[in-house]
Amino acid sequence: MTAAIDALLPGEPVVLIDADGARTPDDAHELPAADSLVQAYRSLVTARRINDQAYALVRQGRLAVYPSSHGQEACQVAAAQVLGEDDWLFPTYRDTVAAVLRGVDPVGVLVLLKGDWHSGYDPYEHKVAPQATPLATQLLHAVGVAHAAQLRGEPAVVMALCGDGATSEGDFHEALNFAAVFGAPVVFFVQNNQYAISVPLARQSVAPSLAHKGIGYGIPGRRVDGNDVAALLSVLGAAVQRARDGEGPQLVEAHTYRMQAHTNADDATRYRADDEVAAWERRDPVRRIETYLRGAGLLDDATAAAFAAEAEQVAAQVRDGLNTDVTPRPDDLFDHVYARRTPQLDEQAALLADELAAEQAGE
Repeated sequence: MTAAIDALLPGEPVVLIDADGARTPDDAHELPAADSLVQAYRSLVTARRINDQAYALVRQGRLAVYPSSHGQEACQVAAAQVLGEDDWLFPTYRDTVAAVLRGVDPVGVLVLLKGDWHSGYDPYEHKVAPQATPLATQLLHAVGVAHAAQLRGEPAVVMALCGDGATSEGDFHEALNFAAVFGAPVVFFVQNNQYAISVPLARQSVAPSLAHKGIGYGIPGRRVDGNDVAALLSVLGAAVQRARDGEGPQLVEAHTYRMQAHTNADDATRYRADDEVAAWERRDPVRRIETYLRGAGLLDDATAAAFAAEAEQVAAQVRDGLNTDVTPRPDDLFDHVYARRTPQLDEQAALLADELAAEQAGE
């Protein structure tokens, strides 16, 4: 019994590359292959550019709101990179980068935040669920998809993302219990960025860590430095493989930080100090892996410039797409409620059409 309980304990956060870009020895976790680390850096450069571009578009009035993941991009990069083509990603509202790195058109992801659509992409095309604004609701859906794949005998694994605030929601606990009882192939990935809007972690939980919350459900927990993309690739990759091998769900907590405000509607200076933010700036995930790669001879100026140019192309694509005005189609209000319109929806659509026609006629 003691051994079984010990297997559930998270342990200390895994670190493979420290804040200064130096290799940290870890006998239990191998450093990912060089090409995997270079790819992660490439994605990080694009991720940072997407975040910065989207924030600029908010100031220009082209996006209504943007929950930036600046500073915690390594979590999303790793989450997307460790999944296979048949696996599913269930993102939160802050996981725009993860969706894009799974192949979703960045403009299609961002139109949700512009207000044009409930979701601007087909979830089935890239196996990326719609971004969820309510906390933790997507976790139950993720378990359902994982269990369905299990029943069909499909090898799919589901990566279910959430933030630290979501662990205070009932849906989080229901999802963990459901997944544990059915042995569903789900990786619950908590991006602990220290704040649920303005509420610090200490006001949410007094557990030793959020990863410890899996113990009560019989789910093993793991902790990882959320600004170390190498450690994230190692820990999340192992969790995905564990789920694929039929060993059930796992809970992974990444310790990271939201460098910018919760959204553009938030004033983070009201609840956190400048010196706290400065301390996390020194742990920047992009600079950390770049320093390591350059020191290891795996990255030169030409390659770094090429990655930056690719990222700028994505930013241009986002600018062009969101600078295009979309003419609303009133029938969209009724076409996407049910697979087939009900008589009541037909009646409502006709009523709206009559009102619009009368307005155009000047009546």
